[in-house]
Amino acid sequence: MNKKRDIELTAARRRNDYRLILDIVSPGSRVLDLGCGAGQLLTLLEADKNIVGYGVELDGDKIIECVESGLSVFQGDLDEGLRDFDDGSFDYVILNQTLPVTHKPPYVVDEMLRVGKRGIISFANFAYWRIRWRLLTGGRMPVGESIPYEWYDTPNIHHLTIQDFFLFCRRFRVTILDRHYFSALEGGHVKHSQRLPNWFAAYGMFVITRGD
Repeated sequence: MNKKRDIELTAARRRNDYRLILDIVSPGSRVLDLGCGAGQLLTLLEADKNIVGYGVELDGDKIIECVESGLSVFQGDLDEGLRDFDDGSFDYVILNQTLPVTHKPPYVVDEMLRVGKRGIISFANFAYWRIRWRLLTGGRMPVGESIPYEWYDTPNIHHLTIQDFFLFCRRFRVTILDRHYFSALEGGHVKHSQRLPNWFAAYGMFVITRGD
């Protein structure tokens, strides 16, 4: 592994979302990472949890980085489904910081729960109090760690809140098995329960499965 990759993985280990996923995933599991990017999370899971890991990514340059790191990654658009994978073929399917960039969130979540026994979803909470305050006082779409793009160049199609996600799960019969809240991607507090999470959590992470 080259020096650049070592530096990237050292930085990745500091991320709260990655650390939480490492805690959630059981050793030896079959894992599919949707929107896996350059594969840092998959690499950490293979190293620390001895998983059998696969990724799906649209960006060709990132796929090349994954292949160079020895990862098994397929090129695909999540909005077109996961037809290459059989029902229940993974223990966990991960959608980390990727849901807002999809065009068809209900279909994407349905597909991830078709091929996976459990899903792990995380996203930035657009109702976080700091975002509300910046919008109120500045009168402009806020830009910060959790929403790091100007309105005109953001890849995010759907900004959502934690409360939106709760309602989404009820509507589409998704069961939330576990939940985690954190105030920053690095550092800050990580909580398994949070009073008024829609106000006080910058990010949410949820372990989900199909509802009854």
